[in-house]
Amino acid sequence: MTEQERFTYRKRHRLSRDTDYRAVYDAKIRKAHGPLLVFIKPNNLPEHRLGLSVGRRVGNAVARGRIKRLLREAFRFERRALPVPSTPPGAYDIIVSVRPHATMPLAAYREILADLVARAAREHEKRVARAAAAQTTAHDPASHPDPAPGSDA
Repeated sequence: MTEQERFTYRKRHRLSRDTDYRAVYDAKIRKAHGPLLVFIKPNNLPEHRLGLSVGRRVGNAVARGRIKRLLREAFRFERRALPVPSTPPGAYDIIVSVRPHATMPLAAYREILADLVARAAREHEKRVARAAAAQTTAHDPASHPDPAPGSDA
């Protein structure tokens, strides 16, 4: 079995630097459902990357560690099925922020994660389409007709 056929979670699949986290948060593309809040930002890398934000309010260190393990596992299984940006090459940098809740089974985390990333990706595509439409309109001379003769404009 080659590495591409395996469900792996390697260092290259992680967000590790503070600047990476800030960039994802600053992109302001987020979706929430239940105990999870997902932030995404397109990257120019061939694979999705995951960052986790699990605060002390979620529980003690054991509970936080379990939730992080379950979320990494959910990402590991769902990574290949997650949507990619329409402008290749690329994938998404994904941050999962966790709200206080009772630990759920892995299947629930997988379902919620896949749904939230898909919804956030659709939001990203809408923003890209709106920006492209606005740029096309701004550069289209037909959308800005010359002022009528004799007017002060």
